[in-house]
Amino acid sequence: MPLDAARAGDIPPATPEELVRHTATIEAWVARQRDDNPALAAVDRDQSRRRWYIRLRGEARDFVAIWLTLGEYTLGYETYLMPAPEERVAEVYELLLRATHGLYAMGFAIGGEDAVYLVGHLPLGALTEDELDRIVGSTYAAIERWFRPAMRLGFGSRFHG
Repeated sequence: MPLDAARAGDIPPATPEELVRHTATIEAWVARQRDDNPALAAVDRDQSRRRWYIRLRGEARDFVAIWLTLGEYTLGYETYLMPAPEERVAEVYELLLRATHGLYAMGFAIGGEDAVYLVGHLPLGALTEDELDRIVGSTYAAIERWFRPAMRLGFGSRFHG
């Protein structure tokens, strides 16, 4: 069972027509971002997987890349924060677990090769252009806020001698 199906409970999966409508919502949001968002560096789409790659210019990091994946129950979103910490591992994870408490509709997670990601899911019934603004903006803000502190803890000796 897909992850988003496991969370859906009794909600039926989106129909093909609903997926077309949700795709149109995302595409309209992307078009608006291209016109209005100077931080937007690139947008790519994998139509076969209903997946978008949003790349934003950052400050703490040069770029923040966010994947949006339209599932049958949810819109999943994720971004890479950092590789697996090399030192002070418990402190890095504590920092990010505490940071998760204040985040909007997402949390830090350990992914492949123990890399750290920021991930979330939004029920399709809540998918609007305004909600996409909140999700992408909150994701960007969280990466900008927590990237440097996490890197300083997890790789401090590389930067201090």
